[in-house]
Amino acid sequence: MKKPSTFDLTGKIALVTGASRGIGEAIAQLLAEHGAHVIVSSRKVEGCQLVVDGILAEGGSAEAMPCHIGEMAQIEGIFAAIEAKHGRLDILVNNAATNPHFGSIVDTDIGAFQKTVDVNIRGYFFMSSLGAKLMAKHGGGAIVNVASVNGVIPGLFQGIYSITKASVMSMTQAFAKECAPMNVRVNALLPGFTDTKFASALTKNVQIMEQVLNHVPMRRIAQPEEMAGAVLYLVSPAASYTTGVCLNVDGGYLIG
Repeated sequence: MKKPSTFDLTGKIALVTGASRGIGEAIAQLLAEHGAHVIVSSRKVEGCQLVVDGILAEGGSAEAMPCHIGEMAQIEGIFAAIEAKHGRLDILVNNAATNPHFGSIVDTDIGAFQKTVDVNIRGYFFMSSLGAKLMAKHGGGAIVNVASVNGVIPGLFQGIYSITKASVMSMTQAFAKECAPMNVRVNALLPGFTDTKFASALTKNVQIMEQVLNHVPMRRIAQPEEMAGAVLYLVSPAASYTTGVCLNVDGGYLIG
């Protein structure tokens, strides 16, 4: 008798933020391939719809819902819309993030500081809070926060970004501990250096890339698709006893 796949997400409602490109897009595509109905979210609906169209063309199920996670009203609005339309949420991937300041930490101005904190900490916190509450109404679910290896080893000229990603790691464990009785699992993905538009300030700088690759045993940067498999595991039945984990997918960077 054929056993059901432990990675089967058929019937699950999944929300992926920052999903119009890069790692978020790759995650949305893979979750859809495994049966989830994926709500593709980002600030601009046009970019989300392009990803949705690609998923639909491959036979998957998806829809676009814009949300700027730096705005509390929009966070509240997207969960209200999801509950009204679907009545439940099973999977939340907090991937949207910002890094407006690339330079010396002591030159970080208040605007860049506040924007980074509002999106990367406050946004993740209240997305997780409202997401967990909605999941708990219908038996539980799984949350994955996309942090960064910079949360462990601060990135050069990425001070406030690194600080917020360290906060995301701590936040993940705090939510995991308190949400476990609600049958809501909370884990984090720590991507290494990945070839995305978001990371272009690093990947296009030859000197910085040489420094980075000297500390990556696999001697290359990742592609966005290489992050998605870890998220699939963390939100699937295969990870039913996994919570509070910060899983680094980094080519060995943190042991390099």
